[in-house]
Amino acid sequence: MTQSRSLFVRWVFLISVTAAIVAGVFWNRDRLMSLLRPTGAAKLAEHPPQPISEAKVLKLSEQARKNLGLVSKPAKPQTYWRTIQVPGAITDRPGKSDRGVTSPVVGVVTQVHAFPGDTVHPGDRLFTLRLISEYIQNTQSELFKATKESQLISEEKVRIETLAKTGTVPGSKLIELNQQLRRQLAAIQGYRQDLLTRGLNPGQIEGVTEGQFVASIEVFAPPALPATGSANSSESKQEQLVDDATTSLAYEVQDLKVDLGTQVQAGQLLSVLANHHSLYIAGHAFKQDAPFLEKAAQNAWPINVEFSEDDHVYWPTLNQTFHIRHLSNSIDVESRTFDFFIPLTNQSRGYEQDGRTFVVWRFRPGQRARLHVPVEELKDVIVLPAAAVVREGPEAYVFRQNGDLFNRLPVHVLHEDRLNVVIANDGSVTPGLYLAQSSAASLNRVLKAQAASGMRADVHVHADGTTHAPH
Repeated sequence: MTQSRSLFVRWVFLISVTAAIVAGVFWNRDRLMSLLRPTGAAKLAEHPPQPISEAKVLKLSEQARKNLGLVSKPAKPQTYWRTIQVPGAITDRPGKSDRGVTSPVVGVVTQVHAFPGDTVHPGDRLFTLRLISEYIQNTQSELFKATKESQLISEEKVRIETLAKTGTVPGSKLIELNQQLRRQLAAIQGYRQDLLTRGLNPGQIEGVTEGQFVASIEVFAPPALPATGSANSSESKQEQLVDDATTSLAYEVQDLKVDLGTQVQAGQLLSVLANHHSLYIAGHAFKQDAPFLEKAAQNAWPINVEFSEDDHVYWPTLNQTFHIRHLSNSIDVESRTFDFFIPLTNQSRGYEQDGRTFVVWRFRPGQRARLHVPVEELKDVIVLPAAAVVREGPEAYVFRQNGDLFNRLPVHVLHEDRLNVVIANDGSVTPGLYLAQSSAASLNRVLKAQAASGMRADVHVHADGTTHAPH
């Protein structure tokens, strides 16, 4: 009996414990289910999300935008000139940039006063030549003889005039002396002019009339070119140093054609002087571009010029509007291009060294340039930098910034070049929206990476695996 009662107590206890466990599980079933349910991260690991079919929004932190150097500006319609790009180079302007210095007589170079790189002004000595020309020596001799002969005739004329008054000498003798005197004066005038053209100055010629013959002459830098009277003010000015501190005309000795002891002939080139104040920008275009260039020249449309290797930081602002002056009517047989020419007013500055002035020019012949020639006016369009648009096949996209979010918007590209992209104002981009001005390709790569992860940039994921749109 005692054994049966003990067994009964055990069964009652076991049933009570089991009931208590069942009741505890029932009342705490929600907490136990949350512990058994996998987390959001576990879910992502067990079931990787599928890529978003068409991603349009990406999210960038402030630090990421700074790393990309991202700047957004409002879109605004404007007028834009479609242009064609033509390569070009800076060249000397014939008749203005270079001046040749020639020998006026036959002689031997005994001194060279200016060397390549030196700066000279009109009237500065360049060469000293020892005369070996028989013609110049004979001309000086004839001038001296004619001068002395005219003096003798003048003295004879005075004596004859006194005798003619008394009737001792006939008046015809006086008339004959007057004729001889006029012939001698005419010859003297001719000899003087001849010697002037040969490089002798008036003081030297006066010395010749006194018997002081010239054995050597000086060759000087030529005077300034006269103003052309062109409507373009930059062309009407004489060549000069642009530096405000130096306003006088200056040449640079560009090339020396003779050495000491060289015998030169009359008219032989001695040196070449250069003044790069007035230059040309020569564009090299193909024949199919001729109608565009002709129209731009006729309408005096301004040409945008990009100078390669131009250190604009250390030079004054170039306040000059470029226009096509003329088009060449011949085609280069090798490159199959024809040239057109744009006047360029150069800038320069000088410095002193060893008592000499040297000139540095901003633009130099041979320097390359890129010319943007306007061909068509596009009105009511939106213009963006080239880096603000990214292409995917036939599609083109821009990115609109809204805080940390960037929306990708499809656009219609009307024209693009190396610097700008012109998109149609067709409603795809509303004027006033802030558009990223650069790094469109980088933004597009980030957008694709976020899309591949399966997580939208504008959706938050909580620890319990739930998601919702931003507040």
